[in-house]
Amino acid sequence: MSALALDAPTAAPTPASAVFGLDLRPVAGRLGAEVLNLRLSGDLQPATVRAIRQALGTHKILFFRNQTHLDEAGQEAFGRLFGDLVSHPTVPSLKGTDHVLDVDGSRGERASSWHTDVTFVPDYPAISILRSVTAPERGGDTLWANTAAAYAELPEPLRDLADRLWALHSNVYDYVGDRQNKSEQALHRYQSVFTATRYETEHPLVHVHPETGEKALILGHFVQRILGLTSTDSRLLLELFQTHVTRPENVVRWRWAAGDVAVWDNRATQHRAIDDYDDQPRVVRRVTIAGAPPVAADGQRSRARNVEPAASAAA
Repeated sequence: MSALALDAPTAAPTPASAVFGLDLRPVAGRLGAEVLNLRLSGDLQPATVRAIRQALGTHKILFFRNQTHLDEAGQEAFGRLFGDLVSHPTVPSLKGTDHVLDVDGSRGERASSWHTDVTFVPDYPAISILRSVTAPERGGDTLWANTAAAYAELPEPLRDLADRLWALHSNVYDYVGDRQNKSEQALHRYQSVFTATRYETEHPLVHVHPETGEKALILGHFVQRILGLTSTDSRLLLELFQTHVTRPENVVRWRWAAGDVAVWDNRATQHRAIDDYDDQPRVVRRVTIAGAPPVAADGQRSRARNVEPAASAAA
């Protein structure tokens, strides 16, 4: 199966949605839907693009199988239907492309911790589009979590607290974390490329989604600390809120096959690539669509704090 196990795997597929005009099949209770019978390209009709956007607002992530016709140019063309493409702030784009990020597990590029893409800048991407080029025979799945559902399920006192908190995000973070076998090659690439320039941004812990109006948590491994608190209090609160994000009820899991494409709302999700595929090949390529600085419940916007060469880059 491509997602978390369903209670009734033999049940009939969910009928096409009359609202979105797409052939949708939900794959988990709180996020995720597979879109059937749609060939992705840069030539989709405006009505289809609007339907995909609308479905993203509800399902947060959409999966498209068998898109083996797409190459890097086709992926970029499809992405441009949703807005301006943006490159990674520090990692060079794949040679011959404008904005494609090449993620190859053989180079140790295994984002096996929960995060929202590029939250260390104020205007982090609104939408991410990931295409599987080479999938391992076993393992290498990706998890996504619904950060809007996580906020909504918080007890009212915790929601009130979260609404008032701000956090510092940076690309200089604990890269190794709890991973036991991080390669020297991957660590060197992290130090010399990913953190070549140090970024720091202050985000509200909770922002108001600009399209759906939902409140969602902004967390993940780029968070350094909650502003105004001691390191101990900050750590405890971050763990508390992050635990709500990654509750199994808020998570969907996707088993990749070559040619699969995942499109997700980066403003309402976190994701994690599971590093359980040993030395099998796993290559995915990503394009991202420009976003705007998040807006807190009180109307304040996220702000950059620091951009400078990182001392660790020369290590």
